[in-house]
Amino acid sequence: MILLRNASIVDGASAEPRPGMNILIEGEIFREVGEAPIAGAADVIDLAGRTLMPGLIDCHVHVVATLVNLAQNSLLPDSLVAARAGGILRAMLMRGFTSVRDVGGADFGLKLALQEGAISGPRLFICGKALSQTGGHGDLRGRFDAREARYFERRLGALGRICDGVAEVRRAAREEIKAGADLIKIMANGGIASPTDPIFFLGFSREEIAAAVEEAAMANTYVAAHLYTDDAIRRAVECGVKSVEHANLITPATAELMVERDAWAVPTLVTFEALKEEGARFGLPEVSIAKIDDVRLAGLKSLEILREAGVKMAYGSDLLGEMHRRQSEEFTIRHRVLPAQEVIASATGVAAEVLGMTDRLGTIAPGAYADLIVVDGNPLEDLGVLGGQGERIPAIMQGGRFVKNRLS
Repeated sequence: MILLRNASIVDGASAEPRPGMNILIEGEIFREVGEAPIAGAADVIDLAGRTLMPGLIDCHVHVVATLVNLAQNSLLPDSLVAARAGGILRAMLMRGFTSVRDVGGADFGLKLALQEGAISGPRLFICGKALSQTGGHGDLRGRFDAREARYFERRLGALGRICDGVAEVRRAAREEIKAGADLIKIMANGGIASPTDPIFFLGFSREEIAAAVEEAAMANTYVAAHLYTDDAIRRAVECGVKSVEHANLITPATAELMVERDAWAVPTLVTFEALKEEGARFGLPEVSIAKIDDVRLAGLKSLEILREAGVKMAYGSDLLGEMHRRQSEEFTIRHRVLPAQEVIASATGVAAEVLGMTDRLGTIAPGAYADLIVVDGNPLEDLGVLGGQGERIPAIMQGGRFVKNRLS
């Protein structure tokens, strides 16, 4: 057993730290948490008032997106993609993200590799391949690329798969669930990285969206959807989509509908900043660069709209290739319009709810997994302490085991 003494807990549940806390860890879980002294631990670490947080959670990543140009990424050998994904996952863990939700690309093999210890990284929750209609956000073939869509379907580097019509959507959803998906992801709007769909394009018919929602519900899970425009968001939420990814162009009325339907939002503002600043340098096609500002400039306003309506927002980054290093910048970008406590909650308690792991992740409480980070400084006063590559995070624990420990 490990005892952490004199910790100052910051978990997003309060606007102030909880100082003087003692935490007993037994196996992979928190056994006791409180101000009272705890005896009987074999290993005692005095944190001397340092900040202790739950392990961070990113609810929108693509760990197999090893290149910014996703069309090129989909043609890479699976072995190379897997090896690079291992490095991406390891770096996420070292930034303090002990759990991530991959919403397009990662497969069950990567989950097994993490569970077996063949690679190190966050707990991985997956959707498998994201579902897209022909010419939608998951179709990376250019206008003159006549290859069959199924050519890409089984390639690890492809983030999505094509399915047209209700029957194909049902089959694709069932295949992803059979293959180990924790949720279903659909591309229900145009996107930046895809070549033939302007932002305002609607992806899938209402019937197709409803079919995906029903298949997910029958497997006791839900649908997350790539969505930017207000029309697309409203339509998807009306059809039962639970997790709205991005949501840049939402209006107050649709945000209120999300609250009525108990839907989450997962904004991903850092990726638009990164694509604007570095996309061309890392190979983002010109047709994609032209679409960035259509959504980037509305990002901060969307946070204000979502907050005013009371929509629960989880943390997301959505970065590609070399840009994964900017994962933690989402904290400070959101803080331009949101209180630090709410930004922290997006990567702890709210994110745990999105993963279906409330009371197990995103909290320092008895019975939860012992996923935690020790931080130099108070993120409620300076979210920058969570930035960079984990330089101000001297200790990271996952499942009761230190994966980084530079405590004196």
